[in-house]
Amino acid sequence: MNSETNSPSYELITIGGGAAGFFGSISAAEHGCDRVLILEKSAKLLGKVKISGGGRCNVTHHCFEARELSKYYPRGEKSLIGPLSRWGAQDTVDWFTERGVELKTESDGRMFPITDNSQTIIDCLMREAQRLRIEIQCSNGVDAVEPLDAEQDDGARFLVHTQKQGSLRTRSVLIASGGIRLGSSAKLPAQLGHQLEPAVPSLFTFNIKHALLDELQGISVPNGEVSIHQSKLQASGPLLITHWGLSGPGILRVSAWGARELAERDYQFDIQVNWLPGLDAAAQVKRLRNEWGKRQLSTRSPFPAISKRLWTRFLSCAGIPENQTWAQLSKHHSQELCTLLNRCTFQVLGKSINKDEFVTAGGVVLKEVALKTMQSKLHQGLYFAGEVLNIDGITGGFNFQNAWTSGHHAGRAIASDI
Repeated sequence: MNSETNSPSYELITIGGGAAGFFGSISAAEHGCDRVLILEKSAKLLGKVKISGGGRCNVTHHCFEARELSKYYPRGEKSLIGPLSRWGAQDTVDWFTERGVELKTESDGRMFPITDNSQTIIDCLMREAQRLRIEIQCSNGVDAVEPLDAEQDDGARFLVHTQKQGSLRTRSVLIASGGIRLGSSAKLPAQLGHQLEPAVPSLFTFNIKHALLDELQGISVPNGEVSIHQSKLQASGPLLITHWGLSGPGILRVSAWGARELAERDYQFDIQVNWLPGLDAAAQVKRLRNEWGKRQLSTRSPFPAISKRLWTRFLSCAGIPENQTWAQLSKHHSQELCTLLNRCTFQVLGKSINKDEFVTAGGVVLKEVALKTMQSKLHQGLYFAGEVLNIDGITGGFNFQNAWTSGHHAGRAIASDI
């Protein structure tokens, strides 16, 4: 590869047209960087923003203290305290508010645009890019980034070899190509000498075949506790029964914290689910036998968190006849029912990637990146942002917050370097 002196010259070329790439480019341009180009290999920009949160876009989380916010990142927790203290969730809220996008907070802390439409976030980012005259090229991937031997007269430090536009000269490169589960995202950092933590899925659902769950897809409980057998892994949150097993924030959280451990187990393990955390099922059943003695158990669910369909399935799996009254409930059946409610064991047979939350653990090792600026410690002018770094959060807006935070710091540092 050679220096091509007749190539177009940019102050910044960003590789990746997702949240981190856009925010980094916008931040650089806002702080004085001219001639900014975003290269996106696919035909669509901001694809994950579009589908995240069921098409609503979970922008960030209502947690405005950096040290507390950092605790939601299985990879990157301590390293993020500094970056989040300089650009955290409140800064993100303010940034979008100043540009006409109001966010709302839901009961679990997740923050969405009040429109409940991810297109609101996309339109805001696109407007800012257009206002700042950021050039965007879709369907143009990058084959290699070549550091030049020395800074050129025009300030160029790199040649970016693209698939459609040839080789482009630039002073700075921001790699924001997403999780390294795809070889293309891992290729460029590796070519440039960076170490990578291997990629494993971070947020995934559990494949389970069990009579309790069969044909109950779509039924949820507002809060459950999940723990992995022979492990310290546990998490709580809403649980959702699916066609293939269990999903919901409670499952996604334990999958994030256990990403590497569960990969090592080849996604074959047992879990225990408490469908009624904080509630002693045995004590409740004893009370109900006294108070509802003549009523049939199948008449209604005695627990607000458990729907009638799910409740009758619990009764069936415990072997309790449909016409059984509370007064007739045997000690054996009572024990079976309480075990299912408080200590239900499932065998997990595999995983499925959650369609809205495809996140990867792994990426550029953080010791090779100056986290105050997101600049590579190996190459001056090379920066990283977003999921390409070995940083990932649990579900709830934390991965987007990492994109905004790392993108902001990278963009500002790029502008300051000019």
